[in-house]
Amino acid sequence: MSQHRISTQCLHAGYTPANGEPRNIPIIQSTTFRYTTGEQMGALFDLEASGYFYTRLQNPTNDHVAAKICALEGGTAAMLTSSGQAASFYAIFNLVSCGEHVVCSSSIYGGTYNLFAVTMKRMGIDFTFVDPDCSEEELEAAFRPKTRAVFGETIANPALTVLDIEKFARAAHAHGVPLIVDNTFATPVNCHPFQWGADIITHSTSKYMDGHANAVGGAIVDSGTFDWNAHAGKFPGLTTPDESYHGITYTERFGLEGAFITKATVQLMRDLGAIPSPQNCYYLNIGLETLPLRVARHCENALAVARYLKDHPKVAWVRYPGLEGDPYFERAQKYLPNGTCGVVSFGVKGGRAAASKFMSGLELASIATHVADAKTCTLHPASTTHRQMTDEELHAAGVSPDLVRLSVGIEDIRDILADVEQALAQV
Repeated sequence: MSQHRISTQCLHAGYTPANGEPRNIPIIQSTTFRYTTGEQMGALFDLEASGYFYTRLQNPTNDHVAAKICALEGGTAAMLTSSGQAASFYAIFNLVSCGEHVVCSSSIYGGTYNLFAVTMKRMGIDFTFVDPDCSEEELEAAFRPKTRAVFGETIANPALTVLDIEKFARAAHAHGVPLIVDNTFATPVNCHPFQWGADIITHSTSKYMDGHANAVGGAIVDSGTFDWNAHAGKFPGLTTPDESYHGITYTERFGLEGAFITKATVQLMRDLGAIPSPQNCYYLNIGLETLPLRVARHCENALAVARYLKDHPKVAWVRYPGLEGDPYFERAQKYLPNGTCGVVSFGVKGGRAAASKFMSGLELASIATHVADAKTCTLHPASTTHRQMTDEELHAAGVSPDLVRLSVGIEDIRDILADVEQALAQV
């Protein structure tokens, strides 16, 4: 499938039915799988054979969809999780232990910030948050002897900053650690972070990949190129024997291409269990089949909305990396030349009160916590997704009190613009 273009891969990658088998990925809605001997089951538990025995670890439906996402991103191994939050947690926790450290862009989704700065801090993992536009010297200063990973978002939610992936990858690799990039907003249709030096990619598949707000989910994809063995002292979980599996070493047994995802599956999923249901993975696959078509329409509509808002007298400012003159336009042309995303952030003159009035006046668009699905929706992040952050933290994340996040859907653009126009008229 690697020779096919992404629109074809979205339809066919990850699953090839044999003669007489279902053309669509089947839903294997079973917790368990039958074997005829205990020895066969034991070989699975010892990781000496491949197969399925309990859906908390792996399920054929889930694995077919994970393989499709892996192909779309150009990785070597992938896994699905029950949510994007679980994907972010697993990606970090698979590498970083108590007493160790992560460098992270400050411009990230509020839920991810809380996961890192609050919950994982209680687990003894420390994060240093840096301005995504910091100088190379400032980025270098954020590293510590016990830094084990770097994290950022391709397009940040909701600040819409575009990460300089090459800069962050250079810094990470100079310190012998991987760069983890959340590619949710861009999707593999618009950006391939592995091509720019990223090592691991995460997704909230609940967004554009599912595309219809039907199923919460997440994904992790490994590039298979980071040399864990070259930095073995930093990553003993991958490069030294795991006594919970009779002393196997993941990099020896599964190679650089499979060690990271195998460990995350057989250790973290085994113990924490944040696996998606096969039914949800089936829904996700349906969304993936039309991903390129929908992403193109989202981007087209969002650019039209951004241009309209830019010239509106009641709008204080507009952020959209695909908009000419945007601070991230040039960087977006480098990393996302075919389009960015369907989300526009802007401020209504009059601040928080005016923003609230605008949102209340919308008729077609919904006020919803969600983002990046087929229907237009809006949210005030400072009051919701980023509510727990201080004013200083909000500023660092690029979230001002007047920021309105408008997730532009795939409705007729004339109807979307008419709704925005009449809502602004009420402000």
